[in-house]
Amino acid sequence: MNAKVVDGDLLDQPVDAIVNAWNRNIVPWWLLIPQGVSRAIKKRAGLAPFREVRRHGPIPLGQAVATSAGRLPFKLIIHVAGINMLWRASERSIRDSVSNALRVAREHGVRSLALPLIGAGSGGFHEDRVLSLIASALEAEPADIDVTIVRFQVPRRKLAACRWRAGSVRSTLR
Repeated sequence: MNAKVVDGDLLDQPVDAIVNAWNRNIVPWWLLIPQGVSRAIKKRAGLAPFREVRRHGPIPLGQAVATSAGRLPFKLIIHVAGINMLWRASERSIRDSVSNALRVAREHGVRSLALPLIGAGSGGFHEDRVLSLIASALEAEPADIDVTIVRFQVPRRKLAACRWRAGSVRSTLR
């Protein structure tokens, strides 16, 4: 498998499709407060992809479904059910999510795919362990899709603005 790891924003990658680390689609999307990747997608893509994923009904743990990309420039978004009902990932759910995301990508003719660290963050796994599990899953796959694994990193200008605001708040509290 042709894969690389980059630091940055999943939504800024020059690829055909992206992967959204989603839930099992049992709780209505409008009741959820999106976090991480889902939050960023909702802000920039709009609600259309989330309405579409809802129509798929419950998604078995580790499975994947495709939707349009809304206002994003991608061919599609692949939503994977990487976390269970207790909002936790497992080694199997991470590996299965990667394998099934690649399967769905192939079915839709995707040649390049960016995926986040499925299972990190709210899933409870450490980034290094997730990278290892994703690499393991990719090794078992044919090398027909270019994969970019994206470790989220806040752009420096946004980080500087956040620090400035936090400093301003601290000075007014003294």
